[in-house]
Amino acid sequence: MSDEVTREKLISDFKVLANDAEELLKATANQAGERITAARKRIEQSLEEGKKTVSEAESAFVDKTKEMAKAADDYVRQNPWNAVGIAAGIGLVLGLLLRRD
Repeated sequence: MSDEVTREKLISDFKVLANDAEELLKATANQAGERITAARKRIEQSLEEGKKTVSEAESAFVDKTKEMAKAADDYVRQNPWNAVGIAAGIGLVLGLLLRRD
């Protein structure tokens, strides 16, 4: 579970960073100079590579999630009474926890 949360946070943080970098590029669009132009090109290339990497990570995350959902569905179909028992147990525990308030 912590790997998934870490991945989601990393993806979210990168998107914020990418947006900030794009805003910086827009803000410096009028700036002239060889060093600024070279820096802008490097930033643009890095952003494109980063966006591609994040997109691939999101796809892998979605695929893994679908795979896990299918495995859960298969388990429930093969063991319906076990699934009912587990769901009832979880419901009971949640009911007891909510009742405490």
